[in-house]
Amino acid sequence: MKIALLGYGRMGKEIEKIALSRGHEIVIRKDVDDKIDINLADVAIDFSVPSSAFNNITNCINNNVPVISGTTGWLDKYDEAVALCKEKNSAFIYASNYSLGVNIFFELNKQLAKMMSTLEDYKISSEEIHHTKKLDAPSGTAITLAEGIIENTSKKDWVLGDKATEDSIPIVAKRIPDVPGTHTIWYDSEVDSIEIKHTAHSRKGFALGAVVAAEWILGKNGVFSMKDVLNIR
Repeated sequence: MKIALLGYGRMGKEIEKIALSRGHEIVIRKDVDDKIDINLADVAIDFSVPSSAFNNITNCINNNVPVISGTTGWLDKYDEAVALCKEKNSAFIYASNYSLGVNIFFELNKQLAKMMSTLEDYKISSEEIHHTKKLDAPSGTAITLAEGIIENTSKKDWVLGDKATEDSIPIVAKRIPDVPGTHTIWYDSEVDSIEIKHTAHSRKGFALGAVVAAEWILGKNGVFSMKDVLNIR
């Protein structure tokens, strides 16, 4: 499989290692302003920056090159990307986090939210910790976790910071050097607390999941998620 890496920072280099170890070839390594011929690739993996992600994705879709995107901070244009993918009969996956463990964590989060939805004495809060070079806050993963809670409880939205109304979920975002990613959800009452937590030990898990998604999407058409890749129902 010939892979285009759209974004060749730390994640791009980690994806390259995993891809090569699985027998794939890297044919494009794109930094922000590089001009490329995307048609050289069988599939593209976008871990760029928010200002470049949408252009990267639409370039792939317009050239019928399946694209896997893990860049966060551009989702105000997500619906446009989805509409274009359907129009061009191309293939696209966006995930806020490609770690296989995190995607299982997403499902645990939804199930716990369902079980806690009628227990009004518990206050919900969340925290995400990432390295200091992460540009957006809160993380896409933290937003996905909050959305999973909102879908299954009476909560209406999330807010960044520790101040929230009864209808919202507070997300505290911290930036600490050399932290790949830690996400925690708490349910606190006067009598006890329930906590679920995912801690990434390195970027390798994110890179592996992105390569697995790229392998899976070959030969398919449509807009997919990691639930499709992992066959989670």
